[in-house]
Amino acid sequence: MLRFLLCLTLLTAGAAAQRKTGNPLDHLPKNVELLTHFGERADFSPDNRHIAFMNKSFGDAFTVDIRTKIIRCLTCNVPGAAFLRVMHLVSGDYILIGPESFKDIRASRRDDNELWFLSRKAGSKPVRLGQKMSEGAAVSKQSMKIGFSVFRSQDPSLAPDQSQLFVAEVDLSGSTPRLANKKMVYESKTAGCRIEAQDFFDNDRKMTFTCYEPKDLASVMALDLETGKAENMSQAPGKYNEVEGIFPGGEFTLVESDRQVDTLGGDRGSRNIDIWRLRLDGTGKDFVRLTHFNDYEGGKASNPVVSTDGRLMAFQSARTADEAGVGYGILLYRLD
Repeated sequence: MLRFLLCLTLLTAGAAAQRKTGNPLDHLPKNVELLTHFGERADFSPDNRHIAFMNKSFGDAFTVDIRTKIIRCLTCNVPGAAFLRVMHLVSGDYILIGPESFKDIRASRRDDNELWFLSRKAGSKPVRLGQKMSEGAAVSKQSMKIGFSVFRSQDPSLAPDQSQLFVAEVDLSGSTPRLANKKMVYESKTAGCRIEAQDFFDNDRKMTFTCYEPKDLASVMALDLETGKAENMSQAPGKYNEVEGIFPGGEFTLVESDRQVDTLGGDRGSRNIDIWRLRLDGTGKDFVRLTHFNDYEGGKASNPVVSTDGRLMAFQSARTADEAGVGYGILLYRLD
């Protein structure tokens, strides 16, 4: 019996570690198409006709027309542009995130990362909003409200493990865009939860954010902005679950998750990820896998967003060896 159990264990371990060779782009399902052959960090326009994206990390912002596939550069009039993200405001204007110029990966991605406003008018140049922040931002699909987090890297007055979550409004009423009504809505004082803002939902009364945890793990969180109560939605200790784009109505969200490691094998954490859909009911039981890029050696799918009509998901092809956010083309996934 002992020999039998040992053999069974070895066979199971061997089966769990099998990943396919090849390129996941060569094996796309019928409801998925490659939209661009380069780029990363997609974001849908309010009318769902265009997708904004970055050509690379510390690069230029572009848009692509979903129907015609015509690509337009938004920041090629900015010498040495070194932005990391581009996101649509409900007004049709843009929020850019990144440093004024590139120094090195650590300083430019953390210490010098800040918010910029870019008008939708052709030829416009970015205007800094005077706010340093960490990683990505939450941008409302209904109002000019945005959310962002701040670490000690951006605010030296904070303790080493402290992170704060803020909400503010982009005010265009004056001669220069600015942030107004800035308010701290949540705070973590330990390394057990390092905050990154993600999406507003429930008519901007609630907000999703990722709680990054030690050992490269993460949890999906939902914050009630009226009561200040935060709730763990993924309920999966020991796993990596980073919240991404939210579905209309706020019942579901997309998650970068390492759950497939349970069957495929490999290290847990932010590298072995694929895209899953999670019901935001607080149980963490309703996870559905949407992409299978991590079935292939070195492959992963990441940075998904959902159109405001809930019909499309945009995401990127990525590689497990690269830093988070690096992508090699934008794809469209037809959810309907």
